[in-house]
Amino acid sequence: MAKKKGTALLMVWTDVPADKEAEFNRWYNEEHLAERLAVPGFLAAARYEAVKGAPKHLAYYELENTAVLESEAYQRVTVNPTPWTQRCSPNVIGTTFIRNVYTMIHPTAVTPAIAESGMAPALQIGRMDVPPAIDAEFNTWYNTIYVPNYEKVPGVIRGRRYRATAGTPTYLTLYEFEHPTVSESAAWAAQRDAVPASARMRTHMRHAPGSPGVYVKTFQL
Repeated sequence: MAKKKGTALLMVWTDVPADKEAEFNRWYNEEHLAERLAVPGFLAAARYEAVKGAPKHLAYYELENTAVLESEAYQRVTVNPTPWTQRCSPNVIGTTFIRNVYTMIHPTAVTPAIAESGMAPALQIGRMDVPPAIDAEFNTWYNTIYVPNYEKVPGVIRGRRYRATAGTPTYLTLYEFEHPTVSESAAWAAQRDAVPASARMRTHMRHAPGSPGVYVKTFQL
């Protein structure tokens, strides 16, 4: 089975003017995703829209590793944009444009179950910083307590965490959901403060605007 998940992500969030949205969606779905997936090391890609939080549009790419974005194949397509890309790229028409690159920090390896899994129907994404003085404790708590507790909730497929290698804020938490209302459930709420440390550690989080956001999948090749 072809590998679908790697150790890195390319995530592109954007908002676009309403009068440009239809063509923007056609460009992404008919040209851009296929162009990127033709680059070796791009393992999977899908588009999502926010049902909670912001920005509205998310293009989510699973990468073999961050070196993919330094490859000759990737550089070739980025320096030779098509006419449609020159007209509709989110860095051209977006009123919001965030392009971040991430490397996985939890779990520490891509298991076969992760590698072979498809792009989830829904996602919850948190983008945050914490003070440097709390960084080590924060990561230990998040990786050993917070994510594992939420993974017990019905409808949660898995949780993974990433550190930004390009862009801000520093950390991204990616929960894969079976449906977009998982984090509205009583079971999810029960895990929020399942241990005393959670309430204290959350006070240190500095979320980016629009975070956490819940996204539903709208397109996948």
